[in-house]
Amino acid sequence: MTLPADPRAGNHQPPALEVACGKAYDRAMELHLVRTLAANVEGVDGFLVDVEVSRGEAKAGSGRTSMVGLPDAAVREAIDRITPALMHSGLIVRPGDHLVVNLAPADRRKEGAAFDLAIALGLAASLPDNRLTLPADAMFLAELALDGRLRPVRGVLPCALAARAAGITRLIVATENGAEAAVVDGISVYSAPDLITVAKYIRSEFKDLQPVRPDPATAPDIDAPDLSEVRGQEHAKRALAIAAAGGHNLLMIGPPGSGKTMLARRLPGLLPPLESDEALDVTRVHSVAGLLQNGGLIRARPFRAPHHNVSGVGLIGGGSIPRPGEVSLAHHGVLFLDELPEFPRPVLETLRQPLEDGHLTISRAGGRLRFPSQCMLVAAMNPCPCGYLGHPTRRCVDSRDAVHRYRSRISGPLLDRIDLHLEVPAQRPDILAAVAPGPSTAVIRATVIAARARMRARQGCANARLTPKGVSAHVKLDPGTRQLLTQAVEDLGLSARAYDRILKVARTIADLAERDAVLLEDVSEAIGYRILDRPMG
Repeated sequence: MTLPADPRAGNHQPPALEVACGKAYDRAMELHLVRTLAANVEGVDGFLVDVEVSRGEAKAGSGRTSMVGLPDAAVREAIDRITPALMHSGLIVRPGDHLVVNLAPADRRKEGAAFDLAIALGLAASLPDNRLTLPADAMFLAELALDGRLRPVRGVLPCALAARAAGITRLIVATENGAEAAVVDGISVYSAPDLITVAKYIRSEFKDLQPVRPDPATAPDIDAPDLSEVRGQEHAKRALAIAAAGGHNLLMIGPPGSGKTMLARRLPGLLPPLESDEALDVTRVHSVAGLLQNGGLIRARPFRAPHHNVSGVGLIGGGSIPRPGEVSLAHHGVLFLDELPEFPRPVLETLRQPLEDGHLTISRAGGRLRFPSQCMLVAAMNPCPCGYLGHPTRRCVDSRDAVHRYRSRISGPLLDRIDLHLEVPAQRPDILAAVAPGPSTAVIRATVIAARARMRARQGCANARLTPKGVSAHVKLDPGTRQLLTQAVEDLGLSARAYDRILKVARTIADLAERDAVLLEDVSEAIGYRILDRPMG
């Protein structure tokens, strides 16, 4: 008896019986393999996904469908949406076949309904009767309704950026996502209302089809309320201009009705317009969060004002499917926290890293996600629990210990990261009636834009983003000014971080005055904005 040769030994030739069986198997199964492209989002970045569809005939009643590649529930349910959508679109389905849908890379989790269109086209193209040959340079992103309509999905902008980086030249999306994806240069975006329209595009090889044109770049209308509507509070308006010019964090302390919220809501109007790369970053974050209403670039700086009952995930981001939080949605804009001590302390402590680094990192078992968070923190609080400490006409009823406990809800490390501590006193009615309107938002914004231009020409960023090396290079003090700062640090017990931030604020004050040198008066004014670092009297 002769044993068959070991297939691992040398150049093995399969026996004739094996070849015959293989050919018979291929004829019985009629395997068809189709590959197309989709994309998904991790954090605020997109990544490409190969959608592979394998179809094989099966005996009556024995067919099955397998979805592999770490799909979540929404992806696994896609077949139940796709089958009626194909039928309503007049495409041949042929139920009962063996179907395998593979989403590669297989080790990255796939989430959401954005794969519906790509899977549906792969299933249709696997049947020759549908006459579909999918282009290799196209990516498909849309959710399917049961009648074949295309529905918009979140995160199209970062997916379009990932497609461009991979050399993809065409992107097909739902009509509502067309303007959003079209802001990415170097890729042709086609929008369609339904599945059958996409099939017609493909069959005609996109002939005589015009891609979606991006919205023209126009300066945004400044719809923030005007600063001239705030009567009095000239010291507070000065601090707003400094914060806007340098990108500094700001804390306002004052009794109820003193105008803290009014001032905060007028800050976005003082900020310079978004640069093109900043607008793209802001739009990308809002796209992932599903907050783009009309598509296109967001050209106005965001202003986010969460309530003090917000959770840590709501403020910072994360969750089972990580999404941007309020601090990321305020990227390149303003995050306003009213009634700061009313926020849970553990929630406030999560702000330390994003305020310091301009981004935050969320770690999960499957990896680490990075969200941008380069925003200005503007906060407001009362001076005491009852709110009337230092009020000219109303008496405070809180004890010294109660005031201390109230203020201690804000930790020292968090307070250290706020550059400007501003007292906003109550204004008497007779003073409010007598004071003439101050400078308008447009006037102050012009000075802020000029100061930002000086900073950009000198160091390439706002003063609040200077590194310690940059502070040493661009803030030169004479001996008398340095002695004043050293004495203030010793008397107030300031940290090295607070020392560094005083220098940054002083640099901004000099820039607003169009001076290259930082003078003693600049440092003195910057020290004056550290009132919460002083011992309680």
